[in-house]
Amino acid sequence: MKIVVDNAIPFLAGILEPYAEVLYIPGGSFTPEIVADAQALIVRTRTRCGRELLEGSRVEFIATATIGFDHIDMEYCRDHNIEVTTAAGCNARGVLQWVAAVLVTLARRDGFLPSERTLGIVGVGNVGSLVKHYAERWGFNVICCDPPRQQKEGLDFVTLETLLPQVDILTLHTPLDSTTRGMINRKTLSLMRPNAVVINASRGEVVRTADLVESGLECAVDVWENEPDIDKTLLSKALVTTPHIAGYSLQGKANATAMAVAALARHFGLPIENWYPPQCHPTTPQDIDWQTLNATIDNYCNLTAESAPLKSGADFETLRNGYKYREEYF
Repeated sequence: MKIVVDNAIPFLAGILEPYAEVLYIPGGSFTPEIVADAQALIVRTRTRCGRELLEGSRVEFIATATIGFDHIDMEYCRDHNIEVTTAAGCNARGVLQWVAAVLVTLARRDGFLPSERTLGIVGVGNVGSLVKHYAERWGFNVICCDPPRQQKEGLDFVTLETLLPQVDILTLHTPLDSTTRGMINRKTLSLMRPNAVVINASRGEVVRTADLVESGLECAVDVWENEPDIDKTLLSKALVTTPHIAGYSLQGKANATAMAVAALARHFGLPIENWYPPQCHPTTPQDIDWQTLNATIDNYCNLTAESAPLKSGADFETLRNGYKYREEYF
């Protein structure tokens, strides 16, 4: 069996070799010729998995070590009996802690208490649910929008159009699909308060960059349209500018790799379904109050320092691929 692996996925070296021929290559270097005789791929968002790559190959299994799957043509894979698995939820606490650092940054600068601000959460899945839990604990007034969950579960959520005029801070945690692509645009941005802040740690294409820039609203940006060729005007204006690393925690990466290995092991009947990287320990979830968060977050996620390289002109992909994973601590 042959497995082709994105070489930026950590902790994998030596784990699959007893069971398969393993080829490690950069995510952007996957070609039809390379994957033609492979049975499995382990990828990240930089590898587009669709007809162009997979046609005529022996691939029957794809694991993406990411929470999203917009880089994978799911319809093609279903039609060709290719199993696809994601690492949904793997880095939820890492993203939570990045969002927490944004909230602390804003509160310090503007001198507000959480009880004085309304936080709108769009997308209340693995990440959004955590943000909701902690933000409410910290004292924010929280309003949520998640149409799929509201329809399925009858939850007390509101529409996007109802949410936007009420919030001081908007944080986005949706997947990228036909309903969310460009959902934050000139029309929806016009509904927001003039001093509101937009936080995006979901997917860059959820927000229309030109419209956000035109709106003049302040923003904290981790994900960008057209990565790695990001908009320089948005880069210059944004308060927080990180290179798609909100979820780049040590535990998040370990979880993603372990989930990919477990899924591959189940598909091919390999005895490594319960493997976890020995280089790190899973996070022990715990509640943390606002005062403690303010006193500790810079030790784990200092967004002033982490925003500086990209603002100074450093290469997006070099920063992202060379990022030193943060430790999750709550």
